[in-house]
Amino acid sequence: MPNGTLYLIPVPLADDAAAKSFTPYLTDTINSIKEYIVENEKTARKFLKQAGLKTPQSELLIHDYGKHNRDSGLKDFFKGLLAGNDVGLMSEAGCPGIADPGADIVAEAHRKGITVVPLVGPSSILLALMASGFNGQSFTFHGYLPIDKADRTRRIKELENAAERHKQTQLFIETPFRNDSMLQEVLKTCKPNTRLCIACDITAPTEFIKTQTIAAWQKQVPDLRKRPAIFLLFHA
Repeated sequence: MPNGTLYLIPVPLADDAAAKSFTPYLTDTINSIKEYIVENEKTARKFLKQAGLKTPQSELLIHDYGKHNRDSGLKDFFKGLLAGNDVGLMSEAGCPGIADPGADIVAEAHRKGITVVPLVGPSSILLALMASGFNGQSFTFHGYLPIDKADRTRRIKELENAAERHKQTQLFIETPFRNDSMLQEVLKTCKPNTRLCIACDITAPTEFIKTQTIAAWQKQVPDLRKRPAIFLLFHA
């Protein structure tokens, strides 16, 4: 029996962004699948309902790949796929496998010879890059920077130097409750003419995306508390 297919299913980035996130093909796909591997079961079930799932959710088999369920191995996640069943993989938000632990599932699927099909959907990294006006041909996403203040300052300086030296866009994120301290550190550390884009609440009604120099940001600092944000540095 041939293996099933692993479909990588993007999830909306914001609560009110469902209509911006779905395609007819995505809706058709979720209605052909009855098994899922997800980072957050509650979020996944809500998304499936919003996306037009017609299958009763009681008939679904959902494997929780949350942070408390990753140490027991991946074997159980692949029983359905190896038995010929198609399976969907979903992150808590955005695209599975991108800044997401689901990459381990995808890597194991390739090792087992399982076909992987990515579906179109929102990625905060790419949407922020698109809207920044920065170099979209050479860029690096660094994830979270160090929490230690000295290490974080040093890392920000390294990213600024790389942006200037290679004309390369540098992207990074922070947990929402530390956004303001991160922004203050960036404004204190970087050169006045370095450009910073802040992309916040992407696809939500409160979306805020703005690019300007460090000097301009210092004159009016936005409040980013408890708002998902991504930061981009560039130095032309």
